[in-house]
Amino acid sequence: MASPSAVFIDLDRTLLCHASGQALNRALMDEGVLPQGRTLPGDKILYAINDRLGENLLSMGLVRAAARVAKGWSQDQVRAAGKRAVEDLTELIAPFAPQYLAAFRAEGHKLVLSTTTPVDMITPFADAMGFDAVIATTYETDEAGRYTGRLYDGFVWGTGKLKAVRQWAADEGIDLADCHACSDSVFDVPLLSSVGWPHAVNPDPSLTVIATARRWPVEHWDRPPGVPNVVGLEPYHMIRPFVRPASFPYARFDIDGLANIPAHGPVLLAANHRSYFDVAALAMVAAGAGRPVRFLGKKEIFDAPVVGAIARAIGGIAVDRGSGSDSPLRAAESALVAGEIVIVLPQGTIPRGDAFFDVELKGKTGTARLAAATGAVVVPIGLWGTEKVWARSARVPDFTLVRKPPMVTVRVGPPLALSLTDAVADTAEIMTAISALLPVESRTRHAPTAEELARTKPPPS
Repeated sequence: MASPSAVFIDLDRTLLCHASGQALNRALMDEGVLPQGRTLPGDKILYAINDRLGENLLSMGLVRAAARVAKGWSQDQVRAAGKRAVEDLTELIAPFAPQYLAAFRAEGHKLVLSTTTPVDMITPFADAMGFDAVIATTYETDEAGRYTGRLYDGFVWGTGKLKAVRQWAADEGIDLADCHACSDSVFDVPLLSSVGWPHAVNPDPSLTVIATARRWPVEHWDRPPGVPNVVGLEPYHMIRPFVRPASFPYARFDIDGLANIPAHGPVLLAANHRSYFDVAALAMVAAGAGRPVRFLGKKEIFDAPVVGAIARAIGGIAVDRGSGSDSPLRAAESALVAGEIVIVLPQGTIPRGDAFFDVELKGKTGTARLAAATGAVVVPIGLWGTEKVWARSARVPDFTLVRKPPMVTVRVGPPLALSLTDAVADTAEIMTAISALLPVESRTRHAPTAEELARTKPPPS
């Protein structure tokens, strides 16, 4: 029988993407514990610093002093405020956090929320999330159930958190050497150093240095593995201002239908595939959607100059069809479960030869299977003219086209109502919807010339 074990998970900037203070303060005001509109001077600036850089001595000093501010408050009323806050706190959960929690649970670990936040405020949220226990700062109460202004058994922060965790583990008969701990803060180094498996999650700058030196795993629960982040910004956010028609003077763009992309929730953007320049056109769509996107595409796209860098920067998932691995689909599924947008090319590759001119688009069932597995909305996209900018036979786009740039048309259709039970039928419906977004000439059969056929084939090695 395996020894009991636990995972101790911090709250702010670890389980949640942001600090919880503003959500908790709103709940206290709505419950009548705090006067409406009462805030600390400069609190928004303080929260912004916490969100970007993590905890600091000033912010934690204010948290420590909160017990005195709460003197005379009704414990029952604060608990009611905690229940009010559950919905707002749930919206702050890091997108990939539930998957990490599920993995820990599947390994047999108890899930313990360990936070400086007052226990009466945060227990309702921990219960809603399915945690087994809560280790948090406890305010002392008098016989009337009102706070005295003092703490019961210390401040659960830094070494105080380690002390509380050790006491809980001893009571449960758990050896910390068998446990995991997850935190973003350098002030949790005492706890992280005391468990068998420390995890630096969205670490602040100081913890990043320590984790690197000690070779602790560094994780980010707000985005897929491998996507970098600088003070909360992904490469997507940094390149988005530059993803515009002016950045590609050798092409013109006619884009319509961006309003069809849902603003929230998992979305599969399914497009046809005509050229490596499709990535640039789809990057325009991603920039217009205003949400970070992931890109599921053939490995060769990621090896291509310029567009390969764009594909990787937006969290691209390379598919090596020769490997037979299903890890790309698992990565895409993970992103969708986290509520993200994933761009897919159901054809899998750019058709070659006569197949390029086929009026019927043929797709693989991966997109339909992803939709069925995750409940993601499928939005079709029709691309046309990208091959005029970058033919399959060329190693790079035709930069000489700046003198007379060809038109690239992008049409985004409305979300599809799929059966989610028949992958073959759903795939046919997806491809039909994409085809309907293409110009009439795409559905007109013609015999390609030798030169046209040559442009559809890769260049010689």
